[in-house]
Amino acid sequence: MAHSETADSTRPIRGSNDAEAVLLRRVVQQDRVAFQELYLIYHRRLARFLLRLTHRHDVIEEIINDSLWVVWRKAGEFRGQSTISTWIFGIAYRRALKTLRSRRSKEWFIDLVAQLPTTSVDSREQDTNHDWLSHALGELPLEQRSALELAYLYGHSCEEIAVIMECPVNTVKSRMFQARHKLQGILPRLAAPQDLGGSRTS
Repeated sequence: MAHSETADSTRPIRGSNDAEAVLLRRVVQQDRVAFQELYLIYHRRLARFLLRLTHRHDVIEEIINDSLWVVWRKAGEFRGQSTISTWIFGIAYRRALKTLRSRRSKEWFIDLVAQLPTTSVDSREQDTNHDWLSHALGELPLEQRSALELAYLYGHSCEEIAVIMECPVNTVKSRMFQARHKLQGILPRLAAPQDLGGSRTS
């Protein structure tokens, strides 16, 4: 059947880390020790990614467990057309969409400032920037924000993001363009100096 031609084949899995490829082949054979190793490798990676979609750790754990359960059940379906990382991130992304939407979650704030070098010696100004940028990103649709994160924080190419998000490459590029365009309008509004007393008069 198809399984014997895919992940359990002796041929190398193109573009994948050799150690992970070996583990995945063992998972195909229902090797629980290999699955535990793969679980430990990806738990932290997926947790970092999902933390940018929700701050609820219980939800993150649920998504990770569901995603890696899919890996356990469908390891034999991996055909090596992408990296193992792209394949697993794709599973996690789709599970996250389903879970967050079903919970009507609004906890979609992310922190890009932490990924940037410090440019201000004023810690209060840094905290303010941190806050309004997080809120600006929180106003973006989930698909647009996820496309930006996968590209700029996780280093995935547009082609890999298309695999993860199950959409055409042009759709990925469009989402990134739209996200950048929206941020250009949102950030100045949030970052603009405001009268601490407000615009209303007493």
